Amino acid sequence: MTTAMPSGLDTTLLPAVTTAVRAAGVTLRERRTTHARGVSLEEVVGEIHANDEAVLAVLREPLLKARPEARWVEDELAGGALPPGEWWVADPAEGNINHVHGLPDWAVTATLVRDNQPVLTAVHLPLTGDTYTATAGGGAHLNGRPLTVSAKSDLGAALVGTGQARPGESTDTFRRIGESVTAMLTAGLVVRVSVPATLQLIHVAAGRMDAFWQFSDVRSGLVAGALLVTEAGGTVTDLDGKPWTAAGRDFLAAAPRIHTSALDVLSPIRPTIRPTSRPSSRPTSRPSI
Repeated sequence: MTTAMPSGLDTTLLPAVTTAVRAAGVTLRERRTTHARGVSLEEVVGEIHANDEAVLAVLREPLLKARPEARWVEDELAGGALPPGEWWVADPAEGNINHVHGLPDWAVTATLVRDNQPVLTAVHLPLTGDTYTATAGGGAHLNGRPLTVSAKSDLGAALVGTGQARPGESTDTFRRIGESVTAMLTAGLVVRVSVPATLQLIHVAAGRMDAFWQFSDVRSGLVAGALLVTEAGGTVTDLDGKPWTAAGRDFLAAAPRIHTSALDVLSPIRPTIRPTSRPSSRPTSRPSI
């Protein structure tokens, strides 16, 4: 993923996007409970969908109004290349599964993707009030303060992380996640395995974590963090070491001085072709996580 020169239009658009995610965050915060909601899979999925619907009712229209030329990605769990042009990739409840279980790790995200490259993003954490923003070529910020990735050069001293992108991935993908965690437990210092991806990637952008990888192409969990890490000085590629775009099938974001070491550990684990094993049969409704 390369850094473009800042666009005046994107810079002008950012305040409206920031206002939209903060307003949507109020709705998500009001729906918060400190206990888990739902017992059966059907009940949990229902709570997840209810969160999405409530927050989208606040988030979607302001974003489309702010940038009428951009189209809206309807399926937040979709992956692969988008058609040419501009697209809003938003997650009304990034970390939805945490929200419905009474956990604190969730956010509202909105990212403008242009020709499969994220060019503007805002990530709002309603519980803390923090807002992470970035524009291509314009840097990454937390509440207006510049972000910088870690200066570490030794993978053995690194705090790294990964996680599951969605329920019902292929068994081959789940196996690779496990293999990668084992490999990094040996090569790195500590491995975090959690969801959602964006909340690990903001830590990479802020220098609190040193790397994050994922064996998935789910865009909504990656585009915001990819831009934030890049603009904070990090390196974002696929597991072939090629610049990452929204069309990528796997992902690595790292501090630049440990990126090559992390890639050496992870690239042998990635599939040489797309997995052909059948997805897990549970859960069939593919709720966002």
